[in-house]
Amino acid sequence: MKNILEEKPTEELHGRTLFNSRFMSDSDVRNKKILDIGCGFGWFELNAIKRGAAYIEGIELTRDDLKTAKRYIRNAGISFRVGNAMELPYKDGSFDTVVSWEVLEHLPENSEAIMFREVRRVLKERGVFYLSVPNDSFFCKLFDPAWWLIGHRHYSKSTLVSLAKNHDFKIGKLALKGGWWEIISLWNLYISKWIFRRKPFLQGLISKKQDDEYKKKGGFTNIFIEYKKI
Repeated sequence: MKNILEEKPTEELHGRTLFNSRFMSDSDVRNKKILDIGCGFGWFELNAIKRGAAYIEGIELTRDDLKTAKRYIRNAGISFRVGNAMELPYKDGSFDTVVSWEVLEHLPENSEAIMFREVRRVLKERGVFYLSVPNDSFFCKLFDPAWWLIGHRHYSKSTLVSLAKNHDFKIGKLALKGGWWEIISLWNLYISKWIFRRKPFLQGLISKKQDDEYKKKGGFTNIFIEYKKI
């Protein structure tokens, strides 16, 4: 993940990342060994250690993608390494919990099944897999610049349920969240970061609106799902 704004990992979460952390049960974090596929700058690593994780390892595709996380995060319970979701560099049954936030849609097309097989392989018995993806809804795709530009994939609930059935997972819980403020935040990020090379405009206001939006029932922009290995 390119850090063109020289951002640092933060424990201050809002909107989607805040909901990710709250969606994940404490029992799947505390004293657990966790793998984070697509760790970015390491926000989840900081959150998991603060909540009592025994150990967490984050992976990204290249060394460059890990520069920010490795530069700023120094904790004996946190490690980072280069790794591919379709060929995880771990032995069978290595982790209690695996998470992958907004990563599945970035894998090569039609490779979801490979990732699911790999995740199941590295999970211990009764392990848990948490996933979030963009929802396959009309407005979500219409207002997603990446969908128009690079075919950024969106997923339906039925597709995610099928992936569970086909790879010996059962669904613990599923939530559909996010709305217009999530979309506004996305556009704000694209415009401020890639055009003006600066932090998002009105970040405090928009973050508060996102937080309030994610507290409400329902939504249409993002799907959050908990899979349990069976």
